[in-house]
Amino acid sequence: MKRSAAFLVTLLILSSIGAPWAAIQNFDCETKRSGASRPHSVSVTEFGAVGDGVALNTKAFQNALFYLKSFADKGGAQLFVPAGRWLTGSFVLISHLTLSLDKDAVIIGSSDPSDWPIIDPLPSYGRGRELPGRRHQSLIYGYNLTDVIITGENGTIDGQGIVWWDWFHNKTLNYTRPHLVELMYSTGVVISNLTFTNSPFWAIHPVYCSYVHIKNVTILAPPDSPNTDGIDPDSSDNVCIEDCYIRTGDDVIVIKSGWDEYGISFGRPSTNITIRRIVGQGHSGAGISFGSEMSGGISDVRAEDIHLFNSLHGIRLKTSPGRGGYIRNIYISGVTMKHVKMAIRIQSNYGEHPDDKYDPKALPIVNRITIKNVTGEDIKLAGIFEGINGDEFSGICLSNIVLNLAKPKPWNCSYIKGYSDMVSPELCEPLKGELPEDSSVCYGDDNLRPQSSSAIRLLTPFKKFRSFS
Repeated sequence: MKRSAAFLVTLLILSSIGAPWAAIQNFDCETKRSGASRPHSVSVTEFGAVGDGVALNTKAFQNALFYLKSFADKGGAQLFVPAGRWLTGSFVLISHLTLSLDKDAVIIGSSDPSDWPIIDPLPSYGRGRELPGRRHQSLIYGYNLTDVIITGENGTIDGQGIVWWDWFHNKTLNYTRPHLVELMYSTGVVISNLTFTNSPFWAIHPVYCSYVHIKNVTILAPPDSPNTDGIDPDSSDNVCIEDCYIRTGDDVIVIKSGWDEYGISFGRPSTNITIRRIVGQGHSGAGISFGSEMSGGISDVRAEDIHLFNSLHGIRLKTSPGRGGYIRNIYISGVTMKHVKMAIRIQSNYGEHPDDKYDPKALPIVNRITIKNVTGEDIKLAGIFEGINGDEFSGICLSNIVLNLAKPKPWNCSYIKGYSDMVSPELCEPLKGELPEDSSVCYGDDNLRPQSSSAIRLLTPFKKFRSFS
């Protein structure tokens, strides 16, 4: 935590001398962090919080954060959550803050929906993701913040999602469900060393954010929990996600950037994203996913050393006519899969729309997608690559992929063009072109910053979760 705090202070110094955030070059997972902790710290108990799992502590969190605002220009402050079970409704973070949890601390989301305020829909979505209109605020929320750390000694944040999942299944929701953590328009964010459980909806949702580092987190939700994605960077840039264990009912990690005409109009892409050393299960989703909300564009994503089990899909790109936008310059390498129904899927008919105002002629661009060094055991179907008639997806480059299929069901391709080398089972004809030497066709290592990776260790990670097989 000390290193993370000083790294963010360094960014603040750069901004104070007139250097915009975008000018901080080469932000990646290797960025060095060193320095001191926050000079001021208080415990939530100093503001009347009771950690018995029964007393509602929303006011205590709110009052503590209000008090800590006075230290924003004095190096920031820490709000410490000691051991206990701290029931609370939604609360809003401040800039220059470390929220730190003891290893035996559990922040518990209230099961009363009135403790989760109703807020406006995201402008890049135009409405709540599940229902027209507004949406519930996340349990831990922030807006227009700088220099925020959410960390601990593997303390827990529990959303008590089962009540929300029941309302979803019973169709009794009045507004779109909340996330566990959502930060909007924020810069310099670190989320680390915590366990997130039972999120009502997506667990961690940085949206319109820059310079986000998520590391050493565990995210858990039951396999039948609906739409409980793990981490969803959304219209955000310069994001690093590493060393995480994620087991949910939907996607493990999914990158988004707005929905149809609202995302096109808002026009903020997700770009420069690194994902590495992830172990996960996406029971009804995918390990690494893109879209389907991608109308602002997704580009320059590197995912390596990914180990997936018991999932519907391994790698999945989702889009549709009406989305517009693009998914391009994607590099995925060093993926192992076990007990996955479909290894790779590019889907062009994921046709859910926010309303009837979308333009069906707004076609997405999908090109320069590189997937290499993939192995799979007990795979039901190798993959489907599905472009759009009149909007061929191109530059799909596959190499060194070996999938052991449970049944002889190979690839299915339409409106797609690409290249391959050493892929088993044998690919469909549109992807049989020889890999070109021209680096402008396939997105490869020469397009990426050098980063350390253990992606070549393809099968050993399954030893870690053999009990889930």
